[in-house]
Amino acid sequence: MTATEWITDIALVLIVFRQLREGRLDQKTFLLPLAIVAFVGYSYLDSVPTDGNDLVLIGALTAVGAALGIAGGIYTRIRSLDGDLLIKAGAVSAVLWIAGMGARMGFQTWVEHGGGADDVARFSLTHHITSQQAWVTAFVLMALTEVVTRVATIYIRSRAVATAATRPVLGTTV
Repeated sequence: MTATEWITDIALVLIVFRQLREGRLDQKTFLLPLAIVAFVGYSYLDSVPTDGNDLVLIGALTAVGAALGIAGGIYTRIRSLDGDLLIKAGAVSAVLWIAGMGARMGFQTWVEHGGGADDVARFSLTHHITSQQAWVTAFVLMALTEVVTRVATIYIRSRAVATAATRPVLGTTV
């Protein structure tokens, strides 16, 4: 893994650690993770391989990313206080985020430095995965999807909380 890859992976993990402490939900909550994955996508998504079972691998890992992102967004607490929306990542959200990011980092480290390259090559041959780019694309799209679905889930939930906070309580007049 390059220094840039370590920095981006660690930055994405730190985003959730920052949210373990309750804070104001603002534009940074949405823009920072999206900017990081936009940079990663731009840097690593040269092509999407479609030969053999490459798309099956890409689709499977993208689906895993979506499931982790949606669940992480659901397990993030959002509440209204004095006109502000507050956000706090719960333990489940943090574990899911770290599991997704850690799995990618662990896989890459295992392949590059832990002797896993031969195992991945055999798996790829057996399952008709035709290139290393298929693995790169699958893991990048997994990360991108995890981030985008988590951010989208938090956004949708925050709008519902904001709307509920502005509704009058039944039986009261404004």
